[in-house]
Amino acid sequence: MVGSNRKRGYGFGTAPVFLAAISTILGAVLFLRFGYAVAHTGLFGSIAIIVIGHAITIPTAFAIAEIATNLKVEGGGEYFIISRSFGSMIGGTIGISLYFSQAISVAFYMIAFAESFTPLFGWIQGKSGIIPQTWMFSVPATLILLLVIIKKGANIGVTVLWIVVSTMAVSLGMFFLGKSPSSTLEFDLFKKIENPHNFFMIFAIIFPAFTGMTAGVGLSGDLKNPRKSIPLGTLSATVVGMVVYFLVVFKLSISLTPEELAADQFAMSKIALWGPIIPIGLAAATLSSAIGSILIAPRTLQALANDHIFPILRVNDFIGRGKGESNEPVNATMFTALIVIAFVSLGSVDFVAQIISMFFMITYGTLCLVSFLEHFAGNPSYRPTFRSRWYLSLIGALSCFFMMFQMSPVYALFSIVAIVAIYASIKRGREGVGDLSALLQGVFFQLNRKLQVLIQRKKTYTELSLWRPSFIGISSSSVTRLAPFDLIRWISQYHGFGTYIHFTRGPLDEENKKLSVKMLERMIKLGVSSHSGVFVDTIVSPSFETAVAQIIQIPGVSGMENNSILFEFHEDDKDDIIDIIKGCRFAKVADFNICVLRSSERHFGFRKKIHMWLTPGDYRNANLIILLAYIISGHHEWRGSEIELFAAFERTELNKEVERLNTLIDQGRIPISHKNVQKIPWNKDEVNYENLVTGYSEDADLVMMGFSLEKLTDEKGDFFNRFGNIKDLLFVRAGQRIALIEEQKEN
Repeated sequence: MVGSNRKRGYGFGTAPVFLAAISTILGAVLFLRFGYAVAHTGLFGSIAIIVIGHAITIPTAFAIAEIATNLKVEGGGEYFIISRSFGSMIGGTIGISLYFSQAISVAFYMIAFAESFTPLFGWIQGKSGIIPQTWMFSVPATLILLLVIIKKGANIGVTVLWIVVSTMAVSLGMFFLGKSPSSTLEFDLFKKIENPHNFFMIFAIIFPAFTGMTAGVGLSGDLKNPRKSIPLGTLSATVVGMVVYFLVVFKLSISLTPEELAADQFAMSKIALWGPIIPIGLAAATLSSAIGSILIAPRTLQALANDHIFPILRVNDFIGRGKGESNEPVNATMFTALIVIAFVSLGSVDFVAQIISMFFMITYGTLCLVSFLEHFAGNPSYRPTFRSRWYLSLIGALSCFFMMFQMSPVYALFSIVAIVAIYASIKRGREGVGDLSALLQGVFFQLNRKLQVLIQRKKTYTELSLWRPSFIGISSSSVTRLAPFDLIRWISQYHGFGTYIHFTRGPLDEENKKLSVKMLERMIKLGVSSHSGVFVDTIVSPSFETAVAQIIQIPGVSGMENNSILFEFHEDDKDDIIDIIKGCRFAKVADFNICVLRSSERHFGFRKKIHMWLTPGDYRNANLIILLAYIISGHHEWRGSEIELFAAFERTELNKEVERLNTLIDQGRIPISHKNVQKIPWNKDEVNYENLVTGYSEDADLVMMGFSLEKLTDEKGDFFNRFGNIKDLLFVRAGQRIALIEEQKEN
């Protein structure tokens, strides 16, 4: 990893961070394009640009300060912060885009540096007869700068920063002390030229001025105490730069007309005490900004290589190799030089400005998003000594992504496509490496926790018709008998929530714990392969009875209380019935709805027929039976299934009861046709219930009926052993009142 075996570079203090940032903030854009901005947007529009720009940069500066005081920041600056918060894949993706924006920034500043010589072009042409071009100054100056940095490293760069920042300060001082050449100019907050350029295009051109506030972060590997120097240097430079921006646009607006500002990019020279100081200040500002960027970009690239982000090992070794005790990134600087020269050749300040604006926007938006997510993740290892505010980070992130598309949808889409392509290339061969999962897991954990507490505190009376199933299934044969798992996932697929628990009988010791861990892995794979939304878990307990007592008292994972439990036994294995009866007693105490599935090798057959049986003793269970049948039939694996309801009553009560059931089904909007509500006259003395059900439902794929726990206990479970010719049978006992319609009279 970055800096794992490296020394702390040059051991700089806070001053280089401030100088690198302020020299970029008060750089080329300030001298060349602020007059243009005032001319096309007016003083009010210029102030709006500064405010919006700082709505992005100030939250980013706070986010950087916060994250930097949490981490042991090493070489790589912003890249290090992102990668150690987001993971190597996301960090590498953003780091590469950040590197290109930093490298291209060098070209941007060197092109602007050449612009400072344009006032001399006429004199040069008159003396030599040669028509000067900006590339004649930008290309040689770039080559000299790169050569100096490669030979002398960061130490000479910081020395030069002191000189150029001082020159820049003198030029700004003479500008503010100057007077307007016109004595008749009136102050107008909204005055601008006719047919001005688009506001967001102007913002895109001006925005690189704001990006300078993170320039000093790239020196993190050469700082003695980055946790102190980065926050202090970054925030102080941001505040100073913002104040200067406001003063400059105000001075321009009250000193020159919009037309004068639009016609001359060196309009500041007309106001300053000594006009030539402005091109000199521009040269100093652009040169200092270029130095700041050329110091930072290779260090970002070196950090990427040391993290083995690039797919070719030799490339990582070559670029990551440093020189001397300070680990000077010579190879990374030479690679950066090629990019710089290529973009210097383009020669367009505005074009290059729009490109780097997009890449910086993505970087800043990501940084703010990291800070925002970290506030909610509640990770104990996240302990910054400087604290930002979550809403500031959110404002910064939203502002970045919004302004990207407002500035240029084409460039914004191009930037996003580039980011996706970079991520895909880094992800290749890194399937086992985590990225956002840990951070998002913490966020969702906190969100789920807050929601559950809120639900519990706000819980009031709930309409009976709003009931939804929250089932727990328990089985000791989880991977050999899939019927109960399938039933849980059908019930919980959309309308409810399901938890399926594998029961291991025995003491909670090392051996049983290992068995439960292996079983949990198998069950998770089962859930994935079946595309279910069921939460799986395991429990080790001395008996089935104690296991049930434990699980019915645990809160629901869904944030709602569990309200139902599913037991299961195979038709050929009736020894489990005694344990199930004991479990049913505990579930009754907890007011749980109880379902007992008697499964078979038929495994729900063709999943086309669901038969429900209702008797005079099933009124308490009727609504639950009907609702579960409706939910199961709605699952795609039961597509095209038909529900039939068999009403078995005495002949004198039959028509009245069937009419009542039809009304209930219609008002409850249950998709059961009236012709599927079968009238079954039943005389208990002539036909027993088992023969009656078997006669009609022997070929059904699932048969559902109610049961009485008291009778079941008295008969020692004999009721579950009946109906021998029926294969898959679900016995249902409602422990809660459940309504199918908004208002329902008492039975």
